[in-house]
Amino acid sequence: MFEKPKAFFQKIKTEIETKRKTKTKEEKEPKEPGKIVSFMNRFSLLFHGVLAFLVVFGVELVSRRDFVSTVRFLDYHTWAFVYNMFLVFCSLILVYLFRRRTFVRVIITGLWMFLGIVNGCVLSNRVTPFGYTDLKCLPELFAMSNTNYFTAEQAMVVVAGVGSFVAFCVILFLKGPRYKGEIHKIMVPVAVVAVVFVGIPMTTEAAQNTNVLTGYFANIAQGYENYGFIYGFSCSVVDRGMNKPENYSQETIEEIQNKVKKSLKKEEKKSKNEKKTSKKKNKKQKQPNVICVLLESFCDPDEINFLETNKDPVPTFHKLKKKFTSGYLTVPVVGAGTANTEFEILTGMSMKYFGTGEYPYKTILKKTDNCESVASDLATLGYGSHVVHNNGGNFYSRTNAFSKFGFDTFTCKEMLDIQKLTPNGSWAEDGIMVEETTDSMDLTPDAPDFTYIITVGSHGDYPKQQVIPLPDFKVLNMDSQEEEEKRNQWTYYVNQLNEVDTFMKDLIQEVEQRDEDTIIVFFGDHLPTMGLTNQDMKSGDIYKTEYVTWNNMGLKKQDEDLMSYQLLAKTLESVGIKEGTIMTYHQTQADKKDQEKYENGLENLQYDILYGNRYCYNGEEKYPASDLIMGSKDIVISSMLMARDGKKVLINGENFTRWSRVFVNGTMVNSKFYTNGLLAIRTSDVKGGDTVVVNQMGSGDTVFRSSNEMQYEEPLFTPVPLPTASPEVEKTETEEMD
Repeated sequence: MFEKPKAFFQKIKTEIETKRKTKTKEEKEPKEPGKIVSFMNRFSLLFHGVLAFLVVFGVELVSRRDFVSTVRFLDYHTWAFVYNMFLVFCSLILVYLFRRRTFVRVIITGLWMFLGIVNGCVLSNRVTPFGYTDLKCLPELFAMSNTNYFTAEQAMVVVAGVGSFVAFCVILFLKGPRYKGEIHKIMVPVAVVAVVFVGIPMTTEAAQNTNVLTGYFANIAQGYENYGFIYGFSCSVVDRGMNKPENYSQETIEEIQNKVKKSLKKEEKKSKNEKKTSKKKNKKQKQPNVICVLLESFCDPDEINFLETNKDPVPTFHKLKKKFTSGYLTVPVVGAGTANTEFEILTGMSMKYFGTGEYPYKTILKKTDNCESVASDLATLGYGSHVVHNNGGNFYSRTNAFSKFGFDTFTCKEMLDIQKLTPNGSWAEDGIMVEETTDSMDLTPDAPDFTYIITVGSHGDYPKQQVIPLPDFKVLNMDSQEEEEKRNQWTYYVNQLNEVDTFMKDLIQEVEQRDEDTIIVFFGDHLPTMGLTNQDMKSGDIYKTEYVTWNNMGLKKQDEDLMSYQLLAKTLESVGIKEGTIMTYHQTQADKKDQEKYENGLENLQYDILYGNRYCYNGEEKYPASDLIMGSKDIVISSMLMARDGKKVLINGENFTRWSRVFVNGTMVNSKFYTNGLLAIRTSDVKGGDTVVVNQMGSGDTVFRSSNEMQYEEPLFTPVPLPTASPEVEKTETEEMD
């Protein structure tokens, strides 16, 4: 009698339990994806193709900063565009390894767009596009207030954009849809690996063999322009270091060295015969000083076809050009990348054999124990070697590089009492380095010196607004309102060139007073970041700068166009110095009739020294890194006295700068710079018996040089008046370059 009602209630109870379980399960599991997501999952490959097109077009749009140029790239280099799409498409294949496919798609798409946006920011301030090695410069970049990579405003926008994107990704990860179909645990990973490790290499090789792409960018900016940012950046990731030359072996290196030795013996015999027949006698037997000066972004205005000025801004440069050896210099970079020209100059090695967009300072020189350079070559002849630079010592990891090169001292911005900046407020004036150069040379009074100087005064950014109220040098042929910003930039530039020219004149005058045999070579590291083209230059090549020389030894003028890696070999040869593996190779084997053989020999020697077995040194470390000393002067604390107000302790001494920091018992305390002989700290930060040291600090909390230690003693009275601080260098000073 009760069976039917009991069954009825049991049925209701079962339905309630089923609904409750279903509800709980729905709460635990994400809802079914919407129609759009379902469509994308069903036709995902087609969708990835469309997305790849949009990503490549978007990246090129922000990189080129012009819609017409982007469409032109798509039209003129269609297959290169398609290959860039293929790379993005392959990266999207990774989504099939995950259930949160929408989330992974957004991450991959966002990463490509982020790189494109950074490249756009970089290209708005320099000619060289963004590459993988630039990522290694990020620690230094974050220490700067303004750079030629991107402005502070651009950096803030990028950081804000990245922050918003990360927040969106977090929400998407937590709330976004999940793929609920079956994932083949074997087939999918195998397919992904096949595409990435087989498909991409085979497609790339085919594209290079059919000239759709190229494996080497002689001009990295043009390479990115012709083949796309995604391919260019990808090359900079995978194509690093040097590839082993096909004919590299111990026999090859020995053959090269034997040829060099044979040539040197012939020249030595010829030189001896000339000395016997010559009636002239050299009064000064001591080897000459060699000074090499990098002129940042220097270009003779006469070399620019469209530029006209009211008067000559570089008279010293033109006088040297007429009287002493000079010529064009082919450099590896344009608009930026000073360190790569510097690498070629100091080592005699070529950037041609490195990967796309590489900076050896940030890669191989961080790994190798040493690297032969002009400094280490001349050290074997008893030379002292010095670097003087009026900007940050850590950028491009120069302190590490100069140590590997074998330099004795490095005087950088942090060691200098800089009082004046350039009109744009970004760089220290170059004049401060004239006296510092001779101070460095005085460290080795009984030996000749090799001194390398790096200027910065003519570095960009070149203001579009007028910042020099009454310029001495004016641009005459840009009068229209449309050309006002361009005229302001060129006016600023030519006036800064005049400052550089004055520095050259002052340096020569200072050296002349020393009455020592000396040769100076001045060279431009690259053209300025002003949008110059080959058609704008008299040389017809934006990768050509100029070099000029000066000497007080009556050397014959022998003009010659050179590669930057040949410059110091030729300079040393002109004063009779033939030393070093690479330098003597250039001096004896630079046969223009067989350029291919010459370049192959250079590639082998370069690989052997940096990456190979060092057969040229019999497997030994012939040129060990030096214990680089920062600065030419000691930092000295002479006394510590309490100021009359009782709130400050005054630290008297010598050679303090704005980068001097006071450490009490090993901990940095707040300090104030007054003059190069006076610092101040708060009385609350020090007590009787504490040990006080002044450290010269570089970026990243690097201690470049330390003073003597002194114990602080509590004064019985406070008779010292508080001094007036010297004018501060503007806070907008740019800390680093290039």
